[in-house]
Amino acid sequence: MGVAPEHAFALDVDKIRADFPILAKEVHGKPLAYLDNAASSQKPLAVLEAIDHYYRAENANIHRGVHHLSELATKKYEDAREKVRAFINAERASEIIFVRGGTEAINLVASTFGRSRVGEGDEIVITHMEHHSNIVPWQMLCEQTGAKLRVAPIDDRGALIVDEFEALLGERTKMVAVVHVSNALGTINPAEKLVAMAHERGIPVLLDGAQAVPHHAVDVQALDCDFYAFSGHKMFAPTGIGVLYGKQKHLEAMPPYQGGGEMITTVSFEKTEYNVVPHKFEAGTPNIAGTIGLGAAIDYMQAIGLAAIEAYEHDLLDYMTSRMSAIEGVKVIGTAPEKAGVLSFNIEGAHPHDVGTILDREGVAVRAGHHCAQPVMDRFGVPATARASLAFYNTREDVDRLVAATEKVREIFA
Repeated sequence: MGVAPEHAFALDVDKIRADFPILAKEVHGKPLAYLDNAASSQKPLAVLEAIDHYYRAENANIHRGVHHLSELATKKYEDAREKVRAFINAERASEIIFVRGGTEAINLVASTFGRSRVGEGDEIVITHMEHHSNIVPWQMLCEQTGAKLRVAPIDDRGALIVDEFEALLGERTKMVAVVHVSNALGTINPAEKLVAMAHERGIPVLLDGAQAVPHHAVDVQALDCDFYAFSGHKMFAPTGIGVLYGKQKHLEAMPPYQGGGEMITTVSFEKTEYNVVPHKFEAGTPNIAGTIGLGAAIDYMQAIGLAAIEAYEHDLLDYMTSRMSAIEGVKVIGTAPEKAGVLSFNIEGAHPHDVGTILDREGVAVRAGHHCAQPVMDRFGVPATARASLAFYNTREDVDRLVAATEKVREIFA
């Protein structure tokens, strides 16, 4: 396990932490150690100020107005689309659809692209480590069409069994939907390899990237995925904003997801003609402030550097794993060779909810529960886990406080 100092990866963590006002907060009279980033990350001043500036100086609806404020708001909104395009290296800005979050992005694909391709007896392949957001929409589609959901297994370390994934791909497979990074285990899937396996058989692939984009660079053209979904609130942007990337050819062929304003060119009582992509999928007034905030979050992350973020967090995960694994009675759930900054664990004799409550009294914020991944819990024979998850503003001091609080739990339940 690495023991390199925090300055080894060119991150000025003290300066970064000063950009996040909430990190100075005290909880139960103790400094906050926020280790629940896989659920939702905190927001830097740059994001808060971008949202505030929009409402104070540019607030208007977009695309429809010819007045000055509308033009300002429209430019900021479309600038954010271009920032997302560059951030994930999409070929065109029109391949970026703004939605409420990763969940809506997956539902959009299932309800439009999926519904047009999947019929009775067809199959959709997912994995055993999926978040509920990448299970339930496909189950619903199967119920509606008579298709079957096939699930690729994971091993005892929480890694996908790639050979068995490949064996599930057959003539009846019409869709593959795979998480890029597991929220419950931290496992990083070999996404490019999985996409290539599916494409060899002409099967389109959606990647759930909600836990990937905050932690390392994503290149959708290199991945060659057909769709990529993620949420803003896990990558230092506001809640209620997310992104669906889709290849242009798919988006143009897909029917609209919702009807209303903006997604049309002409409407009569006899016939409606739909707008071009991406506007075809953005019915109604969008989350303009959230979109601008997402653009500001991307600027902030890129100023730090995705390579530096990934290296720093990887070292911090090694440190956290080493220290937590050394505590008697602590069992780590998810030990795949390739992991992002997630450590799920249980403590002998203590329910995860009790663990989370006791840690909170020490000012340490972790998640306790099934993490919207109940099949993962079933796979490991546990009802729930406690989960500590990292961001680039976390420090070894945060980890040390997690360890000290965990040792207190051990004392209580020994």
